Amino acid sequence: MLLAGLDVGTTSVGGVLLDGERGTLLAATSIEHHAACAGEHPWERLQDADVLLAAAREVLARLSAGRAGVRGVAVTGQMHGIVYVDRAGRAVSRLATWQDQRGARPGPDGRSHVEALAARTGHALATGFGLVTHHHDLQHGGVPATAVALCTIADYVAMQLAGRGTVPPQDPSQAAALGLFDRRAGAFDAQALQRAGIDPAWLPPPGAAGAYIGQAADGAAVFCAPGDNQAGFLGAVREAPAAVLVNVGTSGQVSVYTRDATAVDGLELRPFPGGFLQVGAALCGGTAYAALERCLRRACQVFAGYDGPPLYAAMERLAAAALPAGAGRLAVDTRLLGSRDEPQRRGAITGVSLDNFTPEQLILGFLQGITDELGALYARLPEAERARRRYLVGCGNGLRLNPTLCRLLAERFGLPLSIPVHAEEAAFGAALCAGVGLGLYPDLVAAGRIIRYR
Repeated sequence: MLLAGLDVGTTSVGGVLLDGERGTLLAATSIEHHAACAGEHPWERLQDADVLLAAAREVLARLSAGRAGVRGVAVTGQMHGIVYVDRAGRAVSRLATWQDQRGARPGPDGRSHVEALAARTGHALATGFGLVTHHHDLQHGGVPATAVALCTIADYVAMQLAGRGTVPPQDPSQAAALGLFDRRAGAFDAQALQRAGIDPAWLPPPGAAGAYIGQAADGAAVFCAPGDNQAGFLGAVREAPAAVLVNVGTSGQVSVYTRDATAVDGLELRPFPGGFLQVGAALCGGTAYAALERCLRRACQVFAGYDGPPLYAAMERLAAAALPAGAGRLAVDTRLLGSRDEPQRRGAITGVSLDNFTPEQLILGFLQGITDELGALYARLPEAERARRRYLVGCGNGLRLNPTLCRLLAERFGLPLSIPVHAEEAAFGAALCAGVGLGLYPDLVAAGRIIRYR
């Protein structure tokens, strides 16, 4: 039985095709979508929803080329962001992504928009959360006149693939990422919505991973999937209670499974099948390392006329060579986009000396900075939760392509690190949801037993 999973990410759309019965990865592909677009305001972070949809269709076509009978497909993707749709299900706005900063704009009383909304509703919120964006748009005339609903980009792509004219059922993980969600009840907080002045009719209907959405033009059944963080956990972790998942891609995340719904300061409690994930989210992660690569490549262009490919392979060699030096490293704060707690914070480089002011130490410093931010987020977990973890699972290209970063993380967390044999872990997790929806697997725990590590 052929299962496809799609992951509509911040910079690329990835996909996998599985033989669900044999647990074999048949194909995997990823394309950069170049969907980012300029807004009217400097605080907007926007992408073209239909460019993302076209990229998702292209990935699905590549996966199924020369193969007949894809039975099921599920779509995950970047969380928190929203796109507005009209009565026919067409996008009537750009996607305001999870990086959007309109919630950080100051209000008349000096507080940011998100701070004022959090105080009014009693919910922990961050700029970039979909309902923070929506509330701001309601207050400032930013909602398109023909809009009747909002959804995530994964919802939008699944809706279009299934030929629906209405927003499909939404997994609780995606709903919670919008904000004003009661995790214990598994539903949006009606009183908080009322205090915020948000009509529940704007919101997607509730669903669950593996819920049927509709049928694609080629006959494949389309199913609901969780957000990319939860889908990545499903697609990378075999033993949820024993593992810590570290993901370094465009952003960075550290996630652990728990049945305890107790909130932990500085972490996000996200719905997950059978329990919850405690998630520490770094806004930059791999974006900080990409910024360093662009800086170094620009220097090579200006001073040496370099016109070659990106420098990541050379950067990894330099970092590995610098690693034994140990003491005297540069201290790099890689929070170039701030943090959930401090959206206005920016990065810094300290501890510069004549001995360590070198490219290799700068590269190593950035990798250590990414590691330290994730390690600090993990340290917020209660000691009893951390004591249950026996191994790290690493995913995302930021880890797959950087052995030095893998080593730094293993040292910081004090746990051995494993990497799945398959890439595109979130798409893999989405494909498993399609398998559950089709009845191939009894549940997601059973589906995860096909995961293998290097």
